[in-house]
Amino acid sequence: MKKKFFVHPKAMADSRRIGARTRIWAFSHMQDGAVIGEDCNIGEQCFIEEGVVVGNRVTIKNGVCLWKGLIAGDNVFIGPNATFTNDLRPRSPRSPYSRGRYENEDWITPVLLGEGISIGANATIVGPRLLGRFCFVAAGSVVIRDVEEFELVAGNPARHIGWVNEYGERVPKRPRK
Repeated sequence: MKKKFFVHPKAMADSRRIGARTRIWAFSHMQDGAVIGEDCNIGEQCFIEEGVVVGNRVTIKNGVCLWKGLIAGDNVFIGPNATFTNDLRPRSPRSPYSRGRYENEDWITPVLLGEGISIGANATIVGPRLLGRFCFVAAGSVVIRDVEEFELVAGNPARHIGWVNEYGERVPKRPRK
């Protein structure tokens, strides 16, 4: 039976839930238990951990890792080398200083990416975080608070610098929901 999606011969797609017409490029790895929607494009050297859910028509550029607890809505763009965290107090689980905290998943801090958002290259999103529909995170920004729908943020830490519409174009005021 012919696959409905494309996986480069040098990629690993362990997940059984990859949507039709999705393309996964070289040196990327989709773990079993990850859910990838239809018409997605996952660039080279990406890693998607079990428990991640990626919507339809999502573009994930090269060098992006998505960790358990992340949910991306439809039509999301994640720029090259964007970084996501899911643990506010990371410790090596092999260390005596972890105090067994990794024996369950209470430590996971979810990151929720709303429909149609754009995240620029090298941006860092520190979970737990909610990024509202159609928001825009500028390249290199460090997001340590939730981002509103249609909000444009930039800097370290990321701050409000304006509004965008559904097309990512700057507009003078917040579009109607």
